[in-house]
Amino acid sequence: MESVGTGDAGHYLSQIVSAVNIAWALKEVEQVKEHLRQFLSTADDPMTSLLDLLDHYNPTKGKGHALPALVTCEFQKWIHDHPECQQSGLRLKKLQGRVFPLITEGNLMDILLSIYKLEEAERSFLLGHVTHLHHTGKYKEAAILSIKLNLQPDLDLEQMCTPLLLLDRFNLLEAYVSGHPKLQSQLLQMLDRWSDSSFNPRKLSKEYQGLPPVKPDKLNVKTLSKLAFRLLETYNLDPALCSNMINQRHLGTLKYLMYKRFVEKTMTQENWADHVQNTVEGNVWLQEQCIALLCRYSDLQTAGFWALKFGMPKEMLPQSVADILKDLHFDDQLSESQKNPQDSQARKKLFYQLPIPRSKVYFLQNHTELSGCRAAILKDGQIVGVDMEWRPSFGGLGKPNVSLIQLAVKEEVFLLDILQGNFLQSSDPGGRSELVTFIKDLFASSGIKKLGYGMVGDFQGLDATDARFRGLELRSVVDLCEVHKQIQRNLNRPRAPSAPVEVLADASGDDCIQQPEKGLSLLVKDVLGKPLDKTDQLSNWDRRPLREDQVIYAAADAYCLLDVFETLCHAPDEFGLKPNFYEVAKGQASPKKGIGRSPRQKESGRSPRQKESVPKNKTAEPPPKVIPPNSSPQTKALSPREFSVICDNMLQGLGRYLRCLGVDVLMLENDDDHRKAAEIARRDGRVILTCGLPFQTLRSQIGEGRCFAVDSSEKAREQAVRVLKHFNVGVSLADIFSRCQVCNCDKYLHISQGRMVQLMKLRDYLEEIGGQQDPPHASEPERLCHGENLQWMEEMGISSESLLLTNGAQLQLDAVPAGLLEKVPLFFCCSQCGKIFWEGSHFGRVVSQFKDVLQTNGECIYQSANPQGL
Repeated sequence: MESVGTGDAGHYLSQIVSAVNIAWALKEVEQVKEHLRQFLSTADDPMTSLLDLLDHYNPTKGKGHALPALVTCEFQKWIHDHPECQQSGLRLKKLQGRVFPLITEGNLMDILLSIYKLEEAERSFLLGHVTHLHHTGKYKEAAILSIKLNLQPDLDLEQMCTPLLLLDRFNLLEAYVSGHPKLQSQLLQMLDRWSDSSFNPRKLSKEYQGLPPVKPDKLNVKTLSKLAFRLLETYNLDPALCSNMINQRHLGTLKYLMYKRFVEKTMTQENWADHVQNTVEGNVWLQEQCIALLCRYSDLQTAGFWALKFGMPKEMLPQSVADILKDLHFDDQLSESQKNPQDSQARKKLFYQLPIPRSKVYFLQNHTELSGCRAAILKDGQIVGVDMEWRPSFGGLGKPNVSLIQLAVKEEVFLLDILQGNFLQSSDPGGRSELVTFIKDLFASSGIKKLGYGMVGDFQGLDATDARFRGLELRSVVDLCEVHKQIQRNLNRPRAPSAPVEVLADASGDDCIQQPEKGLSLLVKDVLGKPLDKTDQLSNWDRRPLREDQVIYAAADAYCLLDVFETLCHAPDEFGLKPNFYEVAKGQASPKKGIGRSPRQKESGRSPRQKESVPKNKTAEPPPKVIPPNSSPQTKALSPREFSVICDNMLQGLGRYLRCLGVDVLMLENDDDHRKAAEIARRDGRVILTCGLPFQTLRSQIGEGRCFAVDSSEKAREQAVRVLKHFNVGVSLADIFSRCQVCNCDKYLHISQGRMVQLMKLRDYLEEIGGQQDPPHASEPERLCHGENLQWMEEMGISSESLLLTNGAQLQLDAVPAGLLEKVPLFFCCSQCGKIFWEGSHFGRVVSQFKDVLQTNGECIYQSANPQGL
């Protein structure tokens, strides 16, 4: 074809735009492509013509399969086949300047960056355009573009990242500093400054154009700390960069310890003092806070003893504590009294006792001592109880490292000191460790039964301790946590029975309350008659030497597994089990399955069932309402009512779109921890929708296929389409707006125009008498409505005296604009929150946006009986 003359170019462009619009409206996609190819083949400068065409379609308002995206994709294919049309030099630079207004939206950005070779442009030229985007309030677009072009080192980090934080764009924030250690450190320091109590995000937001008002609780210390600690762990940064947050975290630990010791009274004096000392050691500010907390939770004498222990000068102490120091002596502070023999006897009667002599408990610290342990354990037919201990982190950074591995066989227990022993040192030039080889051989042996209770926490601790433990091959592993569930289910026993609380004296002579049993302690009680004494569970397992109580506890923790297993095997029917019950429980302790206790659970003593997903061979309660992803075309599609999800707090836009299409959607609040999504998903049988770093963590905590990673670079509408297609969810016209957009309720009260008029009159009357003490007379509402019977209000659950629903929610009549009553024949009121909707123009827009996933079945797509939002 011949080229179009310059004078006719504008007219020809208008013709092409008109032809493309007509074909697009008729959904003739191939015809659209044909028009585009014809246009490009006749253009003098195709690269300029593309920008002219995109200017007509304003791509900043469309995404996905929208027309500008189609135009750009077709051009990319065409230019690949016609490389001679590529521009360079000054002409290309001129075109690059025109590209920037068109690439501020995600789906066109990559293609246009490639076509116009922006990554090769001058850096100062690119920085100028990114800065311009930022100054015009397009903060997200400026950040994305700087990431694509690797401009972050030359931009002001605080200026670029502040609006991202205020807009809750945490994933984008992490992507911005990824690969730039200096920026990561600067961001961490910025977050630490923001965590100060004097920081005012609302005042800061006024410095940036176009930001919405910041709520008072926005970016509180908890939210900032979660982000900062995630950055610390992800990028392995120095904790000193956020010393303020670290101090706040330790202060939280101190408050928790005070509560455990003086309010709940479940921690012994020894364990409590150990943890307090480790928490505040060397930190003067924390020592001051500790003294203040002791004055609040304990007494002045205890606060004075600790002030002496810290060596704090009197001028740093509260006056009441300073005054009492003259009556105290350092040698007297926190001295432990001898154990009460009567208390020891009481504990023996109450709790399971290690049934072997203390001389049969071996504490091993080197490779030489390991040979005897290996010979005793690696025998075909052997049964081994396995447990591990670590120092409780109380919400600290990182995963805890294992301090002690306990291996119990009949008549012997081996305690392997991982902390101070030389087990992890290489025992040969190849870098191998005899202990690592021994542990791998043990778990890989199909001839040796390994008994544990919720072993995932143990495996995670091993992984964090030494990377050489990773990739354990698990054979003949019996998780007694799963067996315990069978026992409780088969015998209909409650999982957390309320038992009488025992009050015993600890080593200091103070009362220590024994909490009701749960977890392994409850299993031991159910099977052997006495619970396991968990007093030392929260002790400091990094201290050396270990106290004798700790050694006995560690040995009993592993040996009790042998006794429980032997009793169950001897009489399985007494516990509602089959003779081969341990075969069912095999192989369920794999770290990849998410079964068992996490390190955090183990230290807190929570029941494993609170943190576990359901094994493949069991049924979840309630059963999940989703089918496996990527279903075949023959599989019947799910309706939105059968599909329920929980959206991470980064995906609230996606959640609103899905809810608009009738999907049962719950959304985390901005300050909710990501792990809350896993708890809700297990409880309700929901699918987790998340993005970024939390995906790997959440996926390990729930069933396979129940956690979906969303592309955070996509807009919410594209994310919604991808989710619906992935889970084979078919949306019909009746599903659109079938749920309240505010509270997720799917039940509406249908209120006619006449009845809405009555409600408005009642509202005005109630507001008028609002200052009076006496309630309205029962007949007054009907008099206002010209004697009409208002029985319909009571039948719908609306009070004629207060306009409240039965659940106490207020009808939101003020949200109905004046003059609308005459135009709308029917209103829809959410039966849960009182929000009022009516049919409007939203329906057509939603149908247009989601036409590629909508199942119309021949229905008119511009009519609906469902309510639309205001």
